[in-house]
This record gives sequence, structure tokens and C-alpha cells, in this order.
Amino acid sequence: MDLLAIADFNLVAKHGGYGRAARATGRSKATLSRRVADLESRLKLRLFERGTRTLTLTEEGQALYERSRVLLTDLDETVNAIAGGGARPAGRLRISAPLLFCQIAMGKLAAQFAEKYPEVQLEVTSDDRSVDMVEEGYDLVIRVNPETNEALYGRTFLRDRLVVAASAQLKRPVGSDPAPAVMRSSSQPHPPHWDVMLEGQHRRLVIEPVMQLSSVIMVRDAVRAGAGAGLLPISLVSQDLEAGRLVSWGDADGPEIALWALYPSRRLLNARVSAFLEFLKEVFPTGAPEELAAYINT
Repeated sequence: MDLLAIADFNLVAKHGGYGRAARATGRSKATLSRRVADLESRLKLRLFERGTRTLTLTEEGQALYERSRVLLTDLDETVNAIAGGGARPAGRLRISAPLLFCQIAMGKLAAQFAEKYPEVQLEVTSDDRSVDMVEEGYDLVIRVNPETNEALYGRTFLRDRLVVAASAQLKRPVGSDPAPAVMRSSSQPHPPHWDVMLEGQHRRLVIEPVMQLSSVIMVRDAVRAGAGAGLLPISLVSQDLEAGRLVSWGDADGPEIALWALYPSRRLLNARVSAFLEFLKEVFPTGAPEELAAYINT
């Protein structure tokens, strides 16, 4: 099998066309076209559907791309590791992480990682959307409770939980009286109540939204100011709870919050990605909410 032909096929598939691949890599468009045509002839398969202006992968082409891009990445990393002779991680490491995690922890993590691995050029982008790691060139993404993706691998490195917190001066409603609630902006309708666990019992807290804010940090600050109760990560308000500035009206009765570090290949991980994963494990050895709270409050 012609490895160069497969590599050129991957370039065209990744960039979505011969012209784009040629401009991005400096390769000849004619050479790329000839290599892909030779590969299709050898395999006796059509790998691309060619329209007047578009080029899309066939089902067979998509299958070959998904498998071969991982193998080519592994091969490239193996060659780099051998050539580097086991040198310390170096080069660019691109990470995408949720906005809240970036605001409360990522700056400090980046500084400490850079001090430990000065040869790595770290680039962090805050983004809550589901990014395409391959197309957008990310080495690692951090996501909260991500959906299953067969193309990605990963591990949980932190866990958190939600608590209904309110100012100590705000009286908790009795019975079915609604509680003033500071809500996070959402495209979905807000629920009429929060289900919580308090003193080992299930409770239903009827709520009346008094404001909607676009970030969790703003929700916390409004709750601190006494505007209403808010559903907040325990790691973000634990210090306020301990100091008595806020009080807990119960833990949210729902799934836990899990932060995952995701990457596109589980074999022969990029040395920079491996170093960052080990660094996360050192900073958060158990992944408990208390570790994150202590880290951001130190």
C-alpha cells in the first residue's frame, strides 16, 4: 500500500478539496489529484463524490479516512518520539475548555503547567460548544458531561455537584410559597421548581425567576448580593458557605457534574497531551469537588 497516497488522501479529506489542501500545505493540486486517483484505482473504490463545486467523501472514503487518520497520527508521533530520543514535551498544545472552568481555574493551571514544561507553547480557548478537534486543530478538549463520541477518548479528572445557595439574609420560603431565583440564561424553558436533598430528605422548592444572567459567575455574584437563590456548583460557593455569607437550601437532586479531558487517539498519545493529563492528575488527585474549591480559593 502506498503510504504517501493515503497521506495525500487524508489531506484532501481533511481540507475538503484539492485546492484547499494544496493551499494549506503548499503541495501541488495536480499531484494530490493524481495520488488520490491512483489510490482509488488500486482499491477499485470511489473515495470521493465529485460535484461541480463540491467534493464529499463516499461511505468507503469516510471509513478509510476515520481509520487512516488515526494510524497516520500514531505513526507521526512514533517517529517524533524516536527522533526526539525521549526529550521533554515541546511544541504547541492547543486546548479548548468551558468558559466557567477557564474563568476560575485555567489561567492558574496554564501558568503552573508552563513553569513545569517551558518548552510547550500552550494555547487555551474558552468555548462551551462541541468543537471538532480534528478540523479545528485541537490536541485536547475539556468538556462537562460530554455526549458519547466514538471518535474521541478521555477520562474524568474532576467532579462537582450543584447546590441551591442563598444569602444568609434571605429567608427560605415556607410550604408552597415560591422562592426568588436567579437563573442562568437558557434557550429552554426554566423548570417551575428545584428538587433538592436536604437533611437526607427529598424536598421540592417552588421557584419564581427574578432575573436571568448569561454566566455562572454573574449568578453567584447576584446570589451573594441577596437577589435570590441560585443553583450553583459547590466548588464555586464552598468558601461562602463555610464563612456563613451564603447558606445551602439543599443539594440538587440530579446527575453529577463530571469534567472530562478528551483526545482523538488512545494509543501513543502526543507527549504534550500525556504531560497535561498527568499534570491534571497531580493537581486533582481524587477529582473531588473539594479539591477544585481549594484550588480556586488558594
